[in-house]
Amino acid sequence: MRHSILAASVALAVASVSFAAAAQSPRDAEVAALRAQLAELQAKVDALEVRTDAQSDINIGTQESLDKMATTMPVVDTKGGLKVISADKQFEFSAGGRLHFDAYAFDRDQASTTGTTEFRRARITLQGKAYGWDYKFEQDFAAGSGLDGFRDVYIAKSALGGKFTIGHFKPYRSMEELTSSNEILMMERPFASATGLFNGRQFQQGVGYLRADGNYTAGLSVFNLRSASGSRNEGVGAAGRVTFAPINTADSTLHFGGWVSQENLNQGSADFSASANYAGRRGPSQTIATTTGASRNQVTAVGVEAAGSFGPLFFQGEYANATFGQPVGPDQDVATWYVQGSWLLNGGHKAYKPGNGIFASPKVADRGLWELTARYDTIENKDVRNMDVSSWIVGMNYYVNPNLRFMFNYTKGDNTLTGDETGQYALRTQFAF
Repeated sequence: MRHSILAASVALAVASVSFAAAAQSPRDAEVAALRAQLAELQAKVDALEVRTDAQSDINIGTQESLDKMATTMPVVDTKGGLKVISADKQFEFSAGGRLHFDAYAFDRDQASTTGTTEFRRARITLQGKAYGWDYKFEQDFAAGSGLDGFRDVYIAKSALGGKFTIGHFKPYRSMEELTSSNEILMMERPFASATGLFNGRQFQQGVGYLRADGNYTAGLSVFNLRSASGSRNEGVGAAGRVTFAPINTADSTLHFGGWVSQENLNQGSADFSASANYAGRRGPSQTIATTTGASRNQVTAVGVEAAGSFGPLFFQGEYANATFGQPVGPDQDVATWYVQGSWLLNGGHKAYKPGNGIFASPKVADRGLWELTARYDTIENKDVRNMDVSSWIVGMNYYVNPNLRFMFNYTKGDNTLTGDETGQYALRTQFAF
């Protein structure tokens, strides 16, 4: 009986241990599995930390490389053209150009004329800065491949509140003369410029100083009486211009100005003439007055100007009087004046350039702009009977985009001396960048 009880007790104990062992095995398995998962996750975290550290090193190295490039590599800007600026900002270079292709047809009267086509301008312009000095080189291949084609060719330096210019450039006289050919209202300038009064004397070699401060400018230039391709001579000249804009806002500008020019012909100077193409370019021409180089006389001119831009409306006018010295007899006075204006038919505004005291073309955004234009222009020798010419011009400009413009002009000329009243139809395709 005792043995039976002992055997039963042992059997019960063994069964209890077996049951406990059986009950504990699933938990141990789960714990082991969790531990394995944790170990695997820890291994992944360790690997990720290693990769993150490595990536951070790469990022730091990349940023350092970018910073180094920013301080050592030039900046290239292609907006509206090509411009390159060195990393240290000591050097700048930009390339541009303009192409003006014209076509002419005439209403013939007395003068002999020939309708034709031509490249009015075909220029390449290189400009920039070097060690604080500005430079510009401009070659017009439509005028010649050598010195004949030189336009603005100079170096310049900002100093004393303004800018000094040395080289080949336009003297500071005549508002319309100083306006870029890309931005003039008509296809040709009026007679109070190198298109008439200063015929053949658009660019001169010398030194100039221009100061501008918001609403005024003051410029003075002293020059030799030769262009880049002209013969060497001892003639000298000087010109000065001041402007003032009492109103100058984003939508409204009122401008006034005055200028004076004196050219002293001397040994080797060419003859200076006021000559006008009164029926447009390549049309008939009339010489109004001449001062011979051999006479060593002077040509002195004084002019006043007024202009304004109010919303889509624009006007501009100048009056000039010039005295041409004569070797025999009294000097001859030449008077010229013009008034011109435009209306931008579908919006737009001709902005003012306070740094030069001139007006620019309207800005063209996402649509083209149509501009109706008109001008009356006249020039006369007040000391010679019937020595005067005049012209009426009406036109239309279409600005396709900031680089492309089409121009149409109809000019009706009147030569009182000869009685000629030739007319001209002219069309220009203008591309500039």
